[in-house]
Amino acid sequence: MRILFLTENYPPETNAAATRVYERAVYWARWGHEVTVITSAPNFPQGKLFPGYANRWRQRERADGIEVLRVKTFIARNEGVVLRTLDFLSFMANGYLAGLFERRPDVVVATSPQFFTAVAGWAIGACRRIPFVFELGDLWPRSILAVGALRNGAAIAALERLELFLYRRARKVIALTQAFKDDLTRRGIRPDKITVIRNGVDLPRYAPRPRDAVLARAWGLADAFVIGYLGTHGMAHDLSRVLDAAALLRPSPTPRFLFVGAGAERERLIIEAKRRGLDNVVFQPMQPKETISRVWSLCDVALVHLKDAPAFAEVIPSKIFEAMAMGLPILLASPDGEARTVLEESGAGLWVPAGDPEALAAAIRRLADDEGLRRRLASASLAAAPRHSRERQARAVLEALAAAKDMP
Repeated sequence: MRILFLTENYPPETNAAATRVYERAVYWARWGHEVTVITSAPNFPQGKLFPGYANRWRQRERADGIEVLRVKTFIARNEGVVLRTLDFLSFMANGYLAGLFERRPDVVVATSPQFFTAVAGWAIGACRRIPFVFELGDLWPRSILAVGALRNGAAIAALERLELFLYRRARKVIALTQAFKDDLTRRGIRPDKITVIRNGVDLPRYAPRPRDAVLARAWGLADAFVIGYLGTHGMAHDLSRVLDAAALLRPSPTPRFLFVGAGAERERLIIEAKRRGLDNVVFQPMQPKETISRVWSLCDVALVHLKDAPAFAEVIPSKIFEAMAMGLPILLASPDGEARTVLEESGAGLWVPAGDPEALAAAIRRLADDEGLRRRLASASLAAAPRHSRERQARAVLEALAAAKDMP
């Protein structure tokens, strides 16, 4: 099958969408399919070009059997509404134009969270008369409304109309959670066109390993009990509540909180931790993908944290699956929803309500004091990882694409 895939984020960027698209495409190429990815020059989330890249109209590369076409975009940091919207719109326009001149694919796929990318995918499919598949990574614009990034009622209503238009025009919708499918069917989208394929982890890239002594010394964590948060420091993650929990635990020499990543809230969090004298909190910048397993090795517990908003009860953060593959106990602070279900069905960790620093601090104390509990959770976490392997996910998506191609 010849697959054309549109995604604004792609390696060397390391966010969830970039990783998901790349790791599945590697399997597809390995299995003999032709995969072309249209994306932008890597710059997320700081809005700065990665070393070795330029923001050109067209630049082509080939890696791991995948043809990658990067198009020019308006580059902006992952914050604010106006500049980020210009970023989204520029990729929509240039991604669409690029897709018109690629070798004719059997199917065109576009992934959210923001769905201007999906507009480009739909337009390519309509112009070239090929099936369009919408991979739904987030219920956008609901998620931007949940974090308060956009409050204009007329704008939200227009975006929701566009959202429903895309779902209806897609030959197939691939939803990353059952909650997404339930939401779409409540809003009138036929359930038979929606396939639920949860996120996953590429098992060959992650496995339990001893603590990296060199990195631990460099970051001042050699003898610490480490609660690790690895990923985007954004409005959706409400990490200031983690600082509140760190303040509650500060009289004790342990645990230490390790924040690794980038995002719109990172600088504010660093300033706030310094202002409050939180010497039990360590911040490190975003790391290359090949370093992430070393960073996970420093952690005694993997922290997954979401804002207390109904929209985030419907998501399953991909870092849950990475932590499983590393054999780590997981501490999830989130609204009661699908992520909690995944965690508790696997027995891989503890759940506490979102927005409750006291409950978070109490759970951390419990994990720090009970080594037997940590071992039981870690064992269950590792055992659950194969059920969420990226290879299984890649096969399931490929089946959905083949079904879309063959639909009348």
